[in-house]
Amino acid sequence: MPRKGENIYKRKDGRWEGRYKVGYNESGTAKYRSVYGKTYQEVKLKLVELKAIPIQHNSSGKLTVKELFEEWLSAVKLRVKESTYANYRMKADKHILPEFGGMRYEQLTVQMLHSFIENKLKCGLSAKYVSDIVIVFKSMAKYISRIHGFKNLLADVILPKVTKKEMKLFSENQQNQLCNYLLKNPDNTSVCVLLSLYTGLRIGEICGLKWDDIDFEKSILTVRRTVQRIRTGVHGTKLIVDSPKSRSSKRSIPIPNFLANILQKFRDNNDFYILSGNSKITEPRTMQRKFKSILKKANLPSINYHALRHMFATNCIKIGFDVKTLSEILGHASVETTLNRYVHSSMERKTQCMNLLKIAA
Repeated sequence: MPRKGENIYKRKDGRWEGRYKVGYNESGTAKYRSVYGKTYQEVKLKLVELKAIPIQHNSSGKLTVKELFEEWLSAVKLRVKESTYANYRMKADKHILPEFGGMRYEQLTVQMLHSFIENKLKCGLSAKYVSDIVIVFKSMAKYISRIHGFKNLLADVILPKVTKKEMKLFSENQQNQLCNYLLKNPDNTSVCVLLSLYTGLRIGEICGLKWDDIDFEKSILTVRRTVQRIRTGVHGTKLIVDSPKSRSSKRSIPIPNFLANILQKFRDNNDFYILSGNSKITEPRTMQRKFKSILKKANLPSINYHALRHMFATNCIKIGFDVKTLSEILGHASVETTLNRYVHSSMERKTQCMNLLKIAA
């Protein structure tokens, strides 16, 4: 006979039914399932086995994507740079939360994310940018899975295929044309363009460079800071002076002798920024505009300022730099980054290399 509280009873059809708890719904009410058998003892044995399985407290069902994102962003803010946090926050507020913020986390599906990716691509966003958005979402899901034990619902989401765009660079003649213009029209901006072309400095590093960062006795330049404009919301921005991009980006670079001599002529107050010539910061987009103006005056096609860094790397390999040395000068954590992203081979260089091959006599 069943005991009181066992939740086992005999049905009208003659079978025995036992009920057991499987979890809780959104309001916290317990959810039950039933098992059946021909005898009381059969049902009781089934319940003993089923009750040994831990109840899954699916608390993720009560939390929205927005709530979980806020938790993740609060945690990640403690360990990343301000610019990185601003980037995560912007992608969440502008792209992810408007689409999924009000949904319960457990409602997310791989199909939803793939549709989201497809729609973003149709809106004209690049595959690289959409991929970056989804990576932020995946990072949140991975954190939630690790901290709360929830299932990682985004683990199987496939990122869009990113096609690497070839960086537009100047030919050797065009580079000479640029250098001739800069030397004939010397000012602080021209000197900084030369610095990027012959040291590989990023535009933010150039904007943050002070005279005090150059040891003229040893002809060594030290990268200590970078300048960038970051988002403070969907529409707001602010200019910040921060530490370099990564630990390896904080580096010391020997300055070529000819460039050290040019810098000596412009040397000023140690606390002044080299680009602005005073204590005021020049932001990267202003430098980009000045660079475009220089190219126009020099009768050269328009290219991105970052192309100077790529040309520096390519020129260094061409004249015999070993990759490890070049990687450290560029501030990369690995030589793979240097080779895969910053070293370009022109058709002229490919031809020169191929002509080194000779038939055995």
